Amino acid sequence: MTEDIEKYVLAHSAPEGDYLYRLYRATNIHTIHGRMASGHLQGRLLKMLVSMIRPKNILEVGTFSGYSAICMAEGLDEGGKVWTFEINDEMEDFTRPWIENSPVADKIDFRIGDANIEAPKLGVTFDLAFVDGDKRTYVETYEMVLSILRPGGYIIADNTLWDGHVTDPAYDHDHQTQGIRQFNDHVAADNRVEQVIVPLRDGLTLIRKKN
Repeated sequence: MTEDIEKYVLAHSAPEGDYLYRLYRATNIHTIHGRMASGHLQGRLLKMLVSMIRPKNILEVGTFSGYSAICMAEGLDEGGKVWTFEINDEMEDFTRPWIENSPVADKIDFRIGDANIEAPKLGVTFDLAFVDGDKRTYVETYEMVLSILRPGGYIIADNTLWDGHVTDPAYDHDHQTQGIRQFNDHVAADNRVEQVIVPLRDGLTLIRKKN
């Protein structure tokens, strides 16, 4: 969308609040890939989807700075929980204080580790998963998530248009682009689910596991 339309959309959407505003700003100042954080519009959408689906247990693959985890936790009912995994241990010193000092800290379990290995060990059946980790292993992550997701549960996958690289031959040899393309093809051909790609920011795929 154009810059003017984005400003209009944000002005007519629910505010992100001061804490998330400060977190997003700090993410862009203190991390190399600040734009990886969900941001205002996607963050409000994640909260809205959680409020609509009303999950008890959410799995997040790829915490990064904690912005999306906090947004999803804001939408949870009492007793709900976000289990979020970050594979890059260098993010912990930045991310943990922001999560633990947030108003929804009691609803978030932040762990450093490979979700593809560690999440199944929790013994938890999830109602919703947000996938935003290593694009090269999206198919592997998807299969892991499906195995611990309840029938009728949802997966939200981020970056599924990958800055438009999914249709650009110039990126045919880029491993992350290859991973996203393989994921999109894999999901599209999977009769266990139904899915739709929403062209918001960098592409957001909403997936429902059939009953």
